[in-house]
Amino acid sequence: MECIFEQKLEMKIKVAICEDNDALRKGLSHLIMGTDAFEFCGAYPDCNDIIQNCRTTTPDVILMDIDMPSINGIEATGMLKKEFPDIEVMMLTVFENEDLIFKALCAGATGYLLKKSSTTQIVDAIKELHHGGSPMTSEIARKTIEFFAKPPKFAKLENTYALSRREVEILECLVKGNSHKMVADACCISIGTVYTHINAIYKKLHVNSKSEAVIKAIKEGLV
Repeated sequence: MECIFEQKLEMKIKVAICEDNDALRKGLSHLIMGTDAFEFCGAYPDCNDIIQNCRTTTPDVILMDIDMPSINGIEATGMLKKEFPDIEVMMLTVFENEDLIFKALCAGATGYLLKKSSTTQIVDAIKELHHGGSPMTSEIARKTIEFFAKPPKFAKLENTYALSRREVEILECLVKGNSHKMVADACCISIGTVYTHINAIYKKLHVNSKSEAVIKAIKEGLV
């Protein structure tokens, strides 16, 4: 399993872009095509055909604007995660208000960058996201930390989701922001076993992404 994970790290990351601003979409496309670690999968001015586009191009990561015509980026993210739970979505937007941040995370986004981010920051964030991290612009990360620092609204009561002791342990690691490899190291298990436990956690919590699981765990005092 470790060999398979190493191969995954060496493979090019397939990246698609959903951005309605023509100039920015073109600039991001050149950035992806000009980065050796990436494979360009397409750039789209809207999300109307996002499901079909993903079936055809099978991206690993999608850079997603929020303010999109017809179907906004948050709605599109929710649609994508239901159909393709393994695709990682990183919001790339000008919006930094708390409401949109957490709507995006609840929809399944696992990264959130502001458009003022440098090209180096965008490239690094895509790599981090693909390797199990949750990259965020510093201002967004601070708002997220402040939210998580608030006392949970619900007391830590009985485990109503029937999570095993190991699943609770892994969920605690995810809440701390640990990558899948870090979880594997902390729990002394393989990456494959981590994925198996995480899939079980998603099913029991009725969620589709790490972000949803983390937010639910904190709000309901599960960890």
